[in-house]
Amino acid sequence: MLTISSPDVARLEHAGEVVPVRVEAVARGQAEQIAAELSARAEHSLGLQRGVPEPIALGPLLASLPVTPGGLAAAIGADRGEPVIVDLVADGPHAVVAGVTGAGKSELLITWILALCATHSTDDVAFLLADFKGGTAFDGLAGVPHVSGVITDLDGSGARRAIESLRAELRRREAAITAAGARDVGDPRVRLPRLVVVVDEFAALLADHPELHGLFADLAARGRALGIHLILGTQRAAGVIRDNLLANCPLRISLRVTDVADSRALLGTDDAARLPGGLSGRGTAFVRRAGDASPRQVRIALSGPDDVAAAALQIGHRAPSRPWLPDLPRQITLDELGARAAAGRDAPAAGAVLLGLADEPERQRQPVAFLGASDRGLLVLGGPASGVSNALDVVAAQLGGAVVRLPAHPEALWDAVAALHEELPRRGAAVLVDDLDAIALRLPPEYAQVVIERIEGVVRRAADAGVLVVIGTHRLTGPVSRVAELFPRRLVLPYATRVDHASAGADPSTFDPSAPAGRGRLDGRTLQLAVAPAMIPEPLEPQAAWIPSTPLTGVVARRSPAGRRALAAWSAHGLRVLGVDDYVVDPGAAASGRVVVAGEPDDWQRHWRLLADVRGDHELVIDTSCAAELRVLSGFRAVPPYCEPGAARAWLISAGADPVRIVLPS
Repeated sequence: MLTISSPDVARLEHAGEVVPVRVEAVARGQAEQIAAELSARAEHSLGLQRGVPEPIALGPLLASLPVTPGGLAAAIGADRGEPVIVDLVADGPHAVVAGVTGAGKSELLITWILALCATHSTDDVAFLLADFKGGTAFDGLAGVPHVSGVITDLDGSGARRAIESLRAELRRREAAITAAGARDVGDPRVRLPRLVVVVDEFAALLADHPELHGLFADLAARGRALGIHLILGTQRAAGVIRDNLLANCPLRISLRVTDVADSRALLGTDDAARLPGGLSGRGTAFVRRAGDASPRQVRIALSGPDDVAAAALQIGHRAPSRPWLPDLPRQITLDELGARAAAGRDAPAAGAVLLGLADEPERQRQPVAFLGASDRGLLVLGGPASGVSNALDVVAAQLGGAVVRLPAHPEALWDAVAALHEELPRRGAAVLVDDLDAIALRLPPEYAQVVIERIEGVVRRAADAGVLVVIGTHRLTGPVSRVAELFPRRLVLPYATRVDHASAGADPSTFDPSAPAGRGRLDGRTLQLAVAPAMIPEPLEPQAAWIPSTPLTGVVARRSPAGRRALAAWSAHGLRVLGVDDYVVDPGAAASGRVVVAGEPDDWQRHWRLLADVRGDHELVIDTSCAAELRVLSGFRAVPPYCEPGAARAWLISAGADPVRIVLPS
């Protein structure tokens, strides 16, 4: 204890002794500096007492790294002051890094990457980094030339696409090694950099894309010869990484884990589960190679901006190639698609109908997708504004006049379907049907059923007739699903939800909520549908009002303004209009010119002989207001042509023939 009596006199009591001392005054700035130094010493002393080890810098470790030609040696930390070196070629070819959140797993991966980049050029090694625990772990490595790409869980379907592209990278490397006459990438005749695929949080990747486990198992099995190495980071190893993949990862590094099973799965011991939590255990790991009798403890080195700068200087003669193609364009015109088809090696045969640009990441190519001469048809499904109608426009724009497109107007739709039911168009033509599921909304149930049944018949007959059928729909409702089963090819365009996507018959794992209009799935591939040129819809041809031309015409109509207008118009054309009862009294009235005999259904049913005579030998007009009595009055048991309600329509039966639709004067 120091006791100050005056500015010059003081007394120091220490270890039972009292010693007089002289006080020396200091300025405020000096006092603050001394206090800061004492505080730092106290914190350092306290940290040592609590067992918090001092951080290890990466830079000094790299100077002692031995030269290993053809290898991938890297200093990742130190043990008792000696650098700990791991070599992905000699100790691998693949590694697993485990550790709970906060144990330092991401720092270890970054240190490992920078250690390799600082001691190898881009001619020797390239990296593909995948971050599935937030998307920012590898942001600091964006400027390092060895990094050919960074994939994050924020990329959505792009992450799956990029990783699947590794299949194409496997084939590319196999071809390069074969062309060089070598057995593996270690042959000096092969000029390929080794590719290290680093995944931070492998379990999250598999949770989003479980089907990719097979791809990584394939990479692990064939990677040694092809120069592809995996570093898989995960919070847990047991139950996440399957045995066939783990068996090809002899290099194991485990930071602190909470489950003894995870430590044993990687190290064969409980050491990693016994590491303390918090700051005292952060950055401490155990390394075990295939030939190690027991794991070795290591203090992981930390990297900084200087290490990133040093790595950025190791540029070789060749920049690393990106192991996947750019994503499909969000839009491609039909003219651009045609130019690509003409310039491509796999140009479609003459007469093929181009659809769009397909994506085959596993083959590293984006060919033109088309409908060939042997294709019977195509079913196009999608949500609102997804591009379903545009798909039909793409086909129509290429086939020109050889297209029968069913109109949306109910009457015209009925007539077009009836014509196809009677006779299909010529070979090489196409039949286009848009919004098949909406037909049930535009037509009464009886008519909708007939139309869909006839369309189903057209689809069944079209293949043998050489006619292409393309149908667009939004949902697979009952009758529509029966028609859909007849199509060998199905294009699924974007839907709002994964449930709708799966209901359309697509793989739920391929659902992309950010997909643009025209982005779909066809034949197991992603497709960007071409944009068709603007097409002017054909106007609906107005139909002329029907005028009786025979001496005797019977009209069945209720007393309504529409019926009175029609009779008045015919009277103005010189026809004599009589009631049913009046004509029965004076049947010779027809001899004096054209006569129209009009009456309500009850009037005609009271005079069956006259009705049978008019229906069999003359013309009988039945107004749509009498649709309920049509079958009784006409003897026609099928469904008559559809007539739009309230549009001055009627059915005409000429000399016993089937009813046809006519337009009444209005």
